[in-house]
Amino acid sequence: MPVDHYENFPVASLLLPARLREPVEAIYAFARSADDIADEGDAPAIARLARLNDYRLELDAIGRGAPPRDAGLAPMFDRLARNIRAHALPLPLFRDLLDAFGQDVGKTRYANFAELGDYCRRSANPVGRLLLHLYGAATADNLRLSDRICTSLQLINFWQDVAVDWAKRRIYVPQDDLARFGVGEADIDAGRCDERWRALMAFEVQRARATMLEGAPLARRLPGRIGWELRLMVAGGLRILELIEAADYDVFHRRPTLGRSDWPRLAWRALRYEGIG
Repeated sequence: MPVDHYENFPVASLLLPARLREPVEAIYAFARSADDIADEGDAPAIARLARLNDYRLELDAIGRGAPPRDAGLAPMFDRLARNIRAHALPLPLFRDLLDAFGQDVGKTRYANFAELGDYCRRSANPVGRLLLHLYGAATADNLRLSDRICTSLQLINFWQDVAVDWAKRRIYVPQDDLARFGVGEADIDAGRCDERWRALMAFEVQRARATMLEGAPLARRLPGRIGWELRLMVAGGLRILELIEAADYDVFHRRPTLGRSDWPRLAWRALRYEGIG
């Protein structure tokens, strides 16, 4: 399953072919570093946005074949540039990630699922698309299925992190869904896990599960270790949804996460890919 900081990313997993670990680590370092700028520390919003713009300028330099502009960023962007060139990785996907991280600096509410889906398109889907380019499997249909998996993983992260995000005064649950189920921000602030909240979260969990299952056939198409990596990611995401359900949707008092006892189950499900895709 992905690392717990920058979600949706298999960082140099043992299941990855050795030749892909270096580019995956380079992409991850970029994504995690940019995500930290948006989310960590206490710098004012204007400073965070300015630093993310520095990253955009470095991507522009890569596009021109120029050296890094910022000496402090040079090691990371030199490495990234080598791997972008070696694997013909599309620069717009990196820019999409920066756009999403920048959006997190200022946008804390989402009116509806269409808005949230557009955020996922830029915050999560580029990860899967970059990996497909590394695998040499970036067909139109594979990209479509990858988008469903990555969007689902992002949604699962939102649902397990409601309390974490509220501490930053962010709510990723769409506002129209909150209204539909009669849940207010005061309920989230109080960690109120009543019937209204359970009904809301049951709806969101089912939406994330359906999205994952739409994309799950991709793991059958990809060969060897890459397919196994993806099967584990799909199985892990679905398992977290099960844990949210098992907690009766109370994500306020304990964050549902994978533990050691889940790994044999995930390995078995990945082996059989039972009921998935």
